[in-house]
Amino acid sequence: MPGLVLFGRRWAIGSDDFVLPGAFELFVRLVWWIGIFVLYTVHKGQFNCPGGGLLHSYLLGLIILLASIICALCALVYVSMQGTISNPGPRKSLPKILYTRLLLYFPEFIWAVVGAVWVSDNSVQCEKTVINGVIGTVIASWIIIVFTIIGVVIVFDPLGGKKTFYLPDGVSRNLESSHSGQLLYNVKSSATRVWEKRIRLLCCCIVQDDDHRVAFTSIAELFRTYFSDTDLVPSDIAAGLILLHQEQDKMESCPKEPEEVLCHSPSSLVTDDLDVELENAAHYMLFAAAAYGWPYYVYTNPYTALCKLNGDCCRNRPTDSEITGSDRHNFHFGSILKITGLQYRDFIHISFHNKIYEIPFFVALDHKKEAIVVAVRGTLSFEDILTDLSADCEDLTLEEVLENGFVHKGITQAANYIYRKLINDGILNQAFTIAPEYKLVIVGHSLGGGTASILAIMLRNSFPTLRCFAFSPPGGLLSKSLADYTKNFIISVIVGKDLVARLSMPNMEDLKRRIVRIVANCNRPKYQILLRGCWYEVFGGDPDDFPTELDGRNQDALTQPLLAEESLMVHRSPSYNALEEEPHLNSPPQYPHLYLPGKIIHVVEECSSKRLCSSDIKYTARWSNETVFSSILISPKMITDHMPDVVLKALNSLSQEHGSCLSCQTREYNPSAV
Repeated sequence: MPGLVLFGRRWAIGSDDFVLPGAFELFVRLVWWIGIFVLYTVHKGQFNCPGGGLLHSYLLGLIILLASIICALCALVYVSMQGTISNPGPRKSLPKILYTRLLLYFPEFIWAVVGAVWVSDNSVQCEKTVINGVIGTVIASWIIIVFTIIGVVIVFDPLGGKKTFYLPDGVSRNLESSHSGQLLYNVKSSATRVWEKRIRLLCCCIVQDDDHRVAFTSIAELFRTYFSDTDLVPSDIAAGLILLHQEQDKMESCPKEPEEVLCHSPSSLVTDDLDVELENAAHYMLFAAAAYGWPYYVYTNPYTALCKLNGDCCRNRPTDSEITGSDRHNFHFGSILKITGLQYRDFIHISFHNKIYEIPFFVALDHKKEAIVVAVRGTLSFEDILTDLSADCEDLTLEEVLENGFVHKGITQAANYIYRKLINDGILNQAFTIAPEYKLVIVGHSLGGGTASILAIMLRNSFPTLRCFAFSPPGGLLSKSLADYTKNFIISVIVGKDLVARLSMPNMEDLKRRIVRIVANCNRPKYQILLRGCWYEVFGGDPDDFPTELDGRNQDALTQPLLAEESLMVHRSPSYNALEEEPHLNSPPQYPHLYLPGKIIHVVEECSSKRLCSSDIKYTARWSNETVFSSILISPKMITDHMPDVVLKALNSLSQEHGSCLSCQTREYNPSAV
């Protein structure tokens, strides 16, 4: 619902967000009131000690104050439980109750100070039980006051005083007027500055140069564009994600039509080709995972990694000319050796240098596959996150191949950096001088997968036999023309419901619209959605059938904007142009549709519908296309399916299964084995 308006400004909290925190505070206050009441009753006639008169007044006043707070909390929780997310009418009296509750903090603060003064008075010689009770009361009061201040800071919206200017009444609705134009410009500029300050605060621990400042501004503009057209608070988004997940699970549990089920014969050429690529992918995923260095090795071997690395830190180190960047104690290189199983002499170049648009990579000789492997690291630092979030589009022109194509700006700059290192510094020339008969293979995971894909496009003309394996690359990477061009030499591997593989601005806009639609039409209170959703996520069971205000409507009516949706949308975002069926030719979208690179292998769990699967998970793989990843799927595994260890485990499982099947077939058709 729209954010709550208090003291003339909008806050990042809804009027239906006080049920759960209010109920918790109500429970604490009730226990507190009962304890103080019992303490006062038991010691009612024993306040003759020095300082006892003040103690008697303090306890009596505290009982009355707690009773008043309890009454205010009861009213606050009850009113906050009324209505739905998009129907705040039954909660219109909540601001008055909230003002009353906030006013009660003043006497509570005074009473906390009085209690602290009384406890610190050395002349007080009352019973120890009473003194301990007052000490507990003072501590509890200050804890609640501190947490309240923290809560106010969290829900404070720096733009709350200007949010209403997006759709003001009267003259400012005429967007052609100079007054309204200046007003909107000021609001947008303020929003961009707020996001930029937030990003700078998050990245305060890294050295900031001109590239960082440009990236901060670009990313701030991205966030401002995405969030400026909705009036949802964080709990609304959480409720929407819960509803979407359960709706999605209900749809997946429905039986599919026979024509929707893809079946391939074990002897088909398509399956044979898939099995070969899966075996190659499982092999090269080791290199992509090794590029993460010691964090990945320690993560996958938490009990033995440090001991093994400490034992090898002084051995098998390449010469200083072969390695750039910081690798204190040789942990990164030692981890790469252990993960890949290569010898130190197999490495041509290793770079741990990491800045925005400049990511680590290494070049090594893979004698098993007779390949020169360029492995690019994925996201592992704040600089990498800034590279990921620099999601503007830029042109990539390829001579004699395509007229032009759109690519992800940040990832393209990272690919340009590695391209210059490989070509200008002669790294690839050195590698092919050592092994001229080897082929070139570029691999990477996540950000590394996206960078490897664009790097492969840049090197394709110089190395026609080049192959690229992109594991879990970002979804918003290449325009359709470039994505089609890469199908001849790039293989993308996606596991399950990986979020990153579905991330693009059009997909994020689609997710936003789906959230707005589902929360606007659910007729259950938000606290019920959150409680039942948490139960479903933790303990599983059948998806809850939340009735909606859409039930019984004609489906044709769903194509028209709903009033509740319109109230949650402030104005249409510029990036909505990417979702238009017929965009204007003279105004290209700011964020056009971008796709995954190359041919896509989609790996899914056979038991993914179960909440608690056994450790022996079985996977299945099939060729897929980019349209399958045109929508973000909500699932607890949307993050874990992206992790490199999960991708490697799935590929190894499929590769071993394929190997065991081949050995079974060999024994079955070998006459000498009978």
